[in-house]
Amino acid sequence: MKTIKKISSILKSKFLVVIRKEQDFSVITSINVTSGKILAVVLLAFILTFGFSLFLSKTLLKAWFDPFYKDSENTAFLLQMTETVDSLRMEVLKKDNYVKNIQKIIDGEATYLEDYKEDDVDEPMPKRNPEMTFEPSDATLSILQEMRGTPLEVGMALPVETGFLKEVYFFPPIKGLVTATFDPKKDHFGIDIVAKENEPVKVIADGMVIFSSWTLGTGYVVAVQHSDEIISIYKHNSVILKSIGEAIKGGEIISIIGNTGELTTGPHLHFEIWYKGSPLNPQDFISFD
Repeated sequence: MKTIKKISSILKSKFLVVIRKEQDFSVITSINVTSGKILAVVLLAFILTFGFSLFLSKTLLKAWFDPFYKDSENTAFLLQMTETVDSLRMEVLKKDNYVKNIQKIIDGEATYLEDYKEDDVDEPMPKRNPEMTFEPSDATLSILQEMRGTPLEVGMALPVETGFLKEVYFFPPIKGLVTATFDPKKDHFGIDIVAKENEPVKVIADGMVIFSSWTLGTGYVVAVQHSDEIISIYKHNSVILKSIGEAIKGGEIISIIGNTGELTTGPHLHFEIWYKGSPLNPQDFISFD
């Protein structure tokens, strides 16, 4: 009982807080408070401080105060990376299958592109949308057949909608003198460019190599599939630096100028651009000076 009375007496104790001027000690104001009020203010300040600190530790300062923050962040990152790896793996499998079947087309073992089968891989793959399959157009297949020595069966009429190509920047495959111009009536579907010996040949735009081999008439040939059904072809090379299936960037070196094949009359590059199965005049889109 004595302890309770003592605590009650302390809480009811009154204090006078006086604020004076330092110069003349005159009273500015005074406040009457009790120990209970002081304790209540201190307790309220503690609750507010604790609550604000808790709020910061769960929001702005979460990375410093939450012991599980890093674990949850790493888990989310690992899940995201797993999904990315799975997507890339699917893309690699599709591209590998595309390249294998392009090689079959080039070798004359197939005339269309087959989709990959899940049995062809070491572990089961998830179901996927059949629309994701790479399908070369008839024009692409015809051009590949032509490079193997089979005459083209598609029409040679120029496509109507090629205006957008003039707004696309193409890297010059090589700088030099154009000695033979575009003349489809004489079955010359590109241009011949003479340049320095061992001059590197560059691809005109981003794409993927769909043909990289030797042909009897035009020697070492590289063909690159670009977006919008555009194909660029580089013939009579002395050396080929890229293989079928390689993804390449515009301006990247793909071969060395040469004098290979039965249909060559000296060191030069025979360069062609095809759009949806029709040949285009490269000089309409690229400067070779």
